[in-house]
Amino acid sequence: MNDNDASGPARGSSEQPPPWGPQQPPPAPRRSRSVKGVLTHTAAAVLGLIIGAVIGSGGADDSDSKGKDTAPSAMVTVTRTATETESAPPAEETPTPTPNPTRKAPDGEIPGDGTYIVGDDIRPGTYRTDGPEESVIPNCYWARLSGTSGEFDEIIANANTAGPTTVTISASDGAFQTTGCKTWKRTG
Repeated sequence: MNDNDASGPARGSSEQPPPWGPQQPPPAPRRSRSVKGVLTHTAAAVLGLIIGAVIGSGGADDSDSKGKDTAPSAMVTVTRTATETESAPPAEETPTPTPNPTRKAPDGEIPGDGTYIVGDDIRPGTYRTDGPEESVIPNCYWARLSGTSGEFDEIIANANTAGPTTVTISASDGAFQTTGCKTWKRTG
């Protein structure tokens, strides 16, 4: 064997190298690069860089910066409170029931919706109603009240009824409120 034999079989020889020895990979097929293809890829890369630069700058005009740092500024939220010269908008108020001084109840009756002052508008005693008035949603609400400010803690007793009801109004009650009920008639 000579030195040529170690590198592999001679050309034209039918011998093949042993499977355990070094093997040469087949040569890669050559691509033909045309000048047009290279220019197209280069133009696409340059165009991509230009578009990226425009997007990255956000379209800002640097002519106003005069060499100053153009880092984005933080967003600031300012909260103002009303002063003596300014007034805050008025809070929404819930309407409170007020006594009905112009409409006194007939003696022995409490007609219709309203808040009636005990001793002025109505007399203390026991009253009865046949229930709610005719409506889409029949509901008769009544309340014995210690005052007329509309505060929740002024309710002595109350109820929503769907049928006939009897209520005793004490002389110590401040007012009686009724909504959606038929006329109340004094029974005692």
